[in-house]
Amino acid sequence: MHFFLIFCHILGFANGEALWYTEGMGAIPTGMALQDALRDYFGFEGLRTGQDEIVEAIMAGRDTLAIMPTGGGKSLCYQLPALCREGVTIVVSPLIALMKDQVDALIAKGIPAAAINSTLGADEYRQVMNDFRNGALKIVYVAPERFGNEGFMRTLQGMQISLLAIDEAHCLSQWGHDFRPDYLRLGRVRQELGNPQTVALTATATETVRQDILQTLQLREPAVVISGFGRDNLDFAITHCDSRKTKFERIRQIISQWKKGIIYCSTRKNVMTVFEEIQGYGSTVVAYHAGMTDAEREYSQDAFISGRADVVVATNAFGMGIDRADVRFVIHFEIPGSVEAYYQEAGRAGRDGELSVCELLFNHADLKTQEFFFEGSNPSVELIRSVYNLLRARCNPDTGELQMTVDAMTAELGKDVNPMGVSTSLSALIHAGAISRSDVAGSNTRLTKVLNPGLAFAALDIDKVRIDEKARRDHAKIEAITRYAYSGGCRQRWILDYFGEKGACDCGHCDTCKAEAPADAEELQGEDLVIVRKALAGVARASKRLPDGTWQGIYGRSKIMDMLRGSKNASMHRYLTSLSTYGILAELTETKMKALFRALQEGGLLQSSGGDMPLLTLSAKGEDVMREKAPARLVRRGWSKEAVRKSKSAAFSTRGQQMIASLLAGRMDKELYNHLAELRRDLAAEYRLPVYRILNTETMKAMATIKPTTMEAAARLKGIGPWTRQTTLRAFVELIQDYEGV
Repeated sequence: MHFFLIFCHILGFANGEALWYTEGMGAIPTGMALQDALRDYFGFEGLRTGQDEIVEAIMAGRDTLAIMPTGGGKSLCYQLPALCREGVTIVVSPLIALMKDQVDALIAKGIPAAAINSTLGADEYRQVMNDFRNGALKIVYVAPERFGNEGFMRTLQGMQISLLAIDEAHCLSQWGHDFRPDYLRLGRVRQELGNPQTVALTATATETVRQDILQTLQLREPAVVISGFGRDNLDFAITHCDSRKTKFERIRQIISQWKKGIIYCSTRKNVMTVFEEIQGYGSTVVAYHAGMTDAEREYSQDAFISGRADVVVATNAFGMGIDRADVRFVIHFEIPGSVEAYYQEAGRAGRDGELSVCELLFNHADLKTQEFFFEGSNPSVELIRSVYNLLRARCNPDTGELQMTVDAMTAELGKDVNPMGVSTSLSALIHAGAISRSDVAGSNTRLTKVLNPGLAFAALDIDKVRIDEKARRDHAKIEAITRYAYSGGCRQRWILDYFGEKGACDCGHCDTCKAEAPADAEELQGEDLVIVRKALAGVARASKRLPDGTWQGIYGRSKIMDMLRGSKNASMHRYLTSLSTYGILAELTETKMKALFRALQEGGLLQSSGGDMPLLTLSAKGEDVMREKAPARLVRRGWSKEAVRKSKSAAFSTRGQQMIASLLAGRMDKELYNHLAELRRDLAAEYRLPVYRILNTETMKAMATIKPTTMEAAARLKGIGPWTRQTTLRAFVELIQDYEGV
């Protein structure tokens, strides 16, 4: 951790920074033309698909709800109209680091902007507010809690607000993955400001969250623009890991291939464990979590964003608003708490449109961490009552005050009490107006004040129905991400279905889509095929056949593997020992059996249920292989007897076979690839689309390898759809013809 001792500025405005938006800047012309502002201040000739609809709605004076994937350019949608209208645009943003990045970028473009949050000193705050009142600012970022200040609200009520932009709008929904109570105030704030035109923006929102946003803000006949949740350049994958060792092996492989990325961990402890483990993996690594000092966190963030560090290991405290375009991978070391959180975090990969990977390293035991977080953020009414009664008993009866740490409260309440639950109970009591909490100068212990010690718990405004509803919603999120982890279809399509984008096709490049024909899979014959069918027969015998012909799991994977190996474990169920398949694969070691089942699952022959005890059974494809109705194409690694024989055979790797394999695989022409990439950039600018919408990187690599010189040959490449054939494909073919001299 010695690298954190490097001096760096604390996050926020340094001395003199409050003048950035006035010194050396010319005034922005009132009513500036949209196209001129886009070109002169942002350097673009046109807007992307999705951006154009949002900006058009805003410029037409309509309230707007904008759903746009991470990296889609949401901030431009309100920054551009701000320059073309009289008055100031107020942007509500939940993260100080995000505000600073946005304000710095605007100032660099010559746009007068500032942020109002807790990092400002008294003098800086006065300077910002003076310029705010005097109309010297076009865009002002505001932390949501600031709207609780009556003086600030009076200032706003006297301002000409051209637009209220609410970024990360999912934060105001209790169904959202990052609910923040301060956001709930925004509906009332909007009314008190005279209902200014409002745009709410987010990257991840289910239909329920969208309705919550619209209802809370009471938008008037809003334009709802959903530009799609899909990210064609992201390869999603789930690797089922038996141990931490397996996870670290997979991380090593990903870092070796992809170099730059983010590894998310659920806890601070795991951040440091992973950080220390991967130090020798060949990349510069930094760590980031909320337990570090401001200086340490800023150092890590700046090192990663600037490119001085290749990899950051972090909790979910890191990432919102992080603008590094060349993040090539995002790994989740454990399962996150919701699909929304996973997709937003994974979406930080590949913002430059280049191919990137998003991988979840899944072990069912990791769900215990999310259950712990669930219990901590959803205390029972009984726990809230216990905390309140403890405070009443320990406080000064005259003043109602006491100094007591959360850990001390937890210890008093009993060893089985979740300390997170105690903290959340305190928040609930503050919300109910029962207590207040404040910092004490020179002490790490906060001062708690019971506002009316004589008031019984039953008299408090504690909404049990709301508490139960929040718990139900939060548990539903955990169940949804668990279903995703055990899903067997296309990863991208599953996520799009979850967000309500129906009718999506398989992406063709996630791990399950590739499992149809993995690069190192082989069609099994002989003894290996017998082993696979024996294993599938064992899974079938340990399952239940339903009337509709599908299979239902009864046992978990470990029990079935033990049964196949003829285990004598005392825990082995008597029914399993009575099966005809008991001990049928006794010759396989435990390690080989695990490798076999991993191959069966990756090949789509098995499926698992979710829940606390995931149960294993056959997929439809697995049944076809078992009944010899379909060939078995699997990776032989780690379990195959035939693969062992081949590896020992010198004849297996003859020079002639290597030459044939090389010819079949092809070698990508890097020079041609660079020419194709340049053409793709030009076409993207012409059509005002992200580069991956013109041609995805995988297809371009295939094109630079095969070098098709006719439209017919090029159209056969994977990834060439009808739109590409009709619009841009000919340009690529003609470039290859010129390159090849055809």
